[in-house]
Amino acid sequence: MFKKILIPIDLTEVAISKPALDASMELALQSKGVLRLVTVETLLPASFMEYVPPEFDKSQEERASQALEQISAGLALPKDNISHAVRFGGIYVEILAEADEWGADLIVIGSHRPSMATYLIGSNAKTIVRHAKCSVLVIRA
Repeated sequence: MFKKILIPIDLTEVAISKPALDASMELALQSKGVLRLVTVETLLPASFMEYVPPEFDKSQEERASQALEQISAGLALPKDNISHAVRFGGIYVEILAEADEWGADLIVIGSHRPSMATYLIGSNAKTIVRHAKCSVLVIRA
């Protein structure tokens, strides 16, 4: 069974992640596994840096970390079995890197229902499924 389950969380659309959180919690309970919540913050272009305070990246990281802590506090798992990470960069690149570095054996990701826009543009979930070195479970909202 899966022992190390990674759940990407989009903090701007937490509702999309809720079904993935529920499914991953059930899997972790069955296998006595651990969960890792990860969110990815986008990097500001260098040309914007003169318009933001010097501690902007640090405050973004703290805000995201607090949001992940609030989400994990609502999960029915022992707190020792839940961790979280905040990464900066491209969404699927950072999720795949976190999965590799943490040694995840399953990524559970929430996804929108497919629409014409996602068929033409692509989605992060599709890229994660295609390139992950571990199993991926996509949960539709």
